[in-house]
Amino acid sequence: MLKRMLFMLAAIVALLAGLGFFKFRQIQAAVAQGASFAPPPTAVTTIIAKRENWPSTINLIGTAEAIQGVTVSADLPGTVDKINFESGKPVRAGEVLVELDTRQERAQLAAAEADRDLAHINYNRQQQLVNEGVVARTEYDNALAQQKSTEARVGEMKATIERKTIRAPFSGILGIRQVNLGQYLAAGQGIVSLQSVNPIYVNFGVPQQQAAQVQLGRMLRVTSDNLPGVQFAGRVTAVDAVVNQATRNMQVQATLANPAGRLRPGMFVQVDVGVGGSREVIALPASAINYAPYGDSVYVLSDLADPKTGKSYRGVRQQFVKVEGSRGDQVAIVSGLKPGDEVVSSGVFKLRNGAAVQVNNTVQPSNNPKPKPEDS
Repeated sequence: MLKRMLFMLAAIVALLAGLGFFKFRQIQAAVAQGASFAPPPTAVTTIIAKRENWPSTINLIGTAEAIQGVTVSADLPGTVDKINFESGKPVRAGEVLVELDTRQERAQLAAAEADRDLAHINYNRQQQLVNEGVVARTEYDNALAQQKSTEARVGEMKATIERKTIRAPFSGILGIRQVNLGQYLAAGQGIVSLQSVNPIYVNFGVPQQQAAQVQLGRMLRVTSDNLPGVQFAGRVTAVDAVVNQATRNMQVQATLANPAGRLRPGMFVQVDVGVGGSREVIALPASAINYAPYGDSVYVLSDLADPKTGKSYRGVRQQFVKVEGSRGDQVAIVSGLKPGDEVVSSGVFKLRNGAAVQVNNTVQPSNNPKPKPEDS
């Protein structure tokens, strides 16, 4: 019985050892196969680096702002009697926008005019009597003072009536009406916004490193995504005296013609400020740049050698570059590349240094310096 048990135990140990050795050989073969596995080449598109002459400009984001802009409001309280404008329409300076009810003031004006006329008659009478020596000089002075007081009262009532006729303080474009006929307005309550948009301001911030290059009178070009194909020319008319401590930008204001009123206050615009002559750069599509906090880079194609097998293959090396400025779909490379380098133009997010690639330039990424919205 003991011999049988020992035999069975030996058989089990031998079976387990055989299975363990077989599994070990399987794992060893899998590891060897994984070590020799080479991932397939990554499909990419490429472009040949060429030098181009670009104008020296600074590309910035700005905001349009009206030369003059107010919310027209009621000077005195009253009830809206007439509304003489339509929302969104242009008006000229001095045009009547709203008339408040002035029936009470006009009645008070009539009474004040009657008092003025009576005081004028009394003054003339007292002047004749004092010249004849019939009345004392004091009565004449009282009549003179009464005449001036009633005239002042008439002027006050006329000014009150005029202040209840609300006019456009300057020429511009009206906003949306905020009052209705018969509505009671408190003093200072808004009626409608009024913006003068021709010419128009564009305010933008310039980094302090480039602030010295943006001087008064410098010409610039303004475009907006909302107005495809339209450019506005202007010039720098004001530069702030301080640098913003939060952004380290200096505020700059430009003035430009806006005859059709297409630029509206509050719109975001792109500002291109010229800062000198042209410069030589290498223009690449924006999709070729691998942006990273530690530095921007591109991938350049070259013949590489496999460190294990020594065989050569078509691969990429990561090349750090300096990017300065953009134009449409293109970015400007000022250092790090040489003309003639073959650069990966799409698919960079899938690559690493030394990766094998397969070039397929059937479909190229957009590389237009002046793209149209329908192309985007």
